[in-house]
Amino acid sequence: MHPVLVQFGSLVIPSYGAIAALGVLLALALAQFTSKKVGLDPRHAWNMLVLAVFADIAASRLTLIVLNLSDLRRHPTWLLSVAMVHHPLLAAIGILAGVLAILFYVRWARLLLRAVADCLAAPVALGYAFEQFGALLAGSDFGRDSESASRLVAITYTSPLAAQWSGTPLGVPLYPVQGYAAAGSLVLAALLLACFRTRGRLSGDLAGIWLLGAGVLLFLTELLRDWEGRGVLLGGSVDAPQLVGLGLVLAGGLLLFHWRPRNFPNDAAQKEMHV
Repeated sequence: MHPVLVQFGSLVIPSYGAIAALGVLLALALAQFTSKKVGLDPRHAWNMLVLAVFADIAASRLTLIVLNLSDLRRHPTWLLSVAMVHHPLLAAIGILAGVLAILFYVRWARLLLRAVADCLAAPVALGYAFEQFGALLAGSDFGRDSESASRLVAITYTSPLAAQWSGTPLGVPLYPVQGYAAAGSLVLAALLLACFRTRGRLSGDLAGIWLLGAGVLLFLTELLRDWEGRGVLLGGSVDAPQLVGLGLVLAGGLLLFHWRPRNFPNDAAQKEMHV
């Protein structure tokens, strides 16, 4: 595919970074709409997402620097390429840092956690869709060897930059699993937006639907992803993201069916405990 979106001389704009940044901007714009629907100040939605993005980038890049500190001391110029490197471990650390940043902000601003979760559900799904489309172009989070499948469902990377930045195997037909994840997340975002029109919606319902949908999508797409660097567990039966997906499904089910309040007509009127 195309790890480099545009190049002007020595200036390189990577596809992953550009598409992911576009996803962030669209998520921020969508959060301005969803925040009003759940009775949340749009400024809080903007602040939380920006804080989460910065925490994600800082945590993942600092982790990469710490893990490769000895090499970077010998080759300081490699620091210029740190932003181009993609790895499942870095993604997991970045996501965790982003979630912790949002929880910190929620507690600091004394916001209602369920309202915040409902507000961010669709924007996060939209942002993830664009992130995965960027990954498809860059070759990161690549799929398994698909030689046993039809060539119509395979994608073959040939750019040396894909191998250098993401460890992508070259000249091998792979499942375009990033495209499947992007499409599934777009559908989930559309479903969540449609749910704003439903009657009888309670606070936390959208968050529960997102947890269920994201968990199922994560588990299924991991079946087609290459497991290198993803933490294979239980003798190769599952990888770490699949267990996370199962956890998301369980959390979504509990939120929707077990902890779902019954005595309030809608989420805007609910009074919940602060985090």
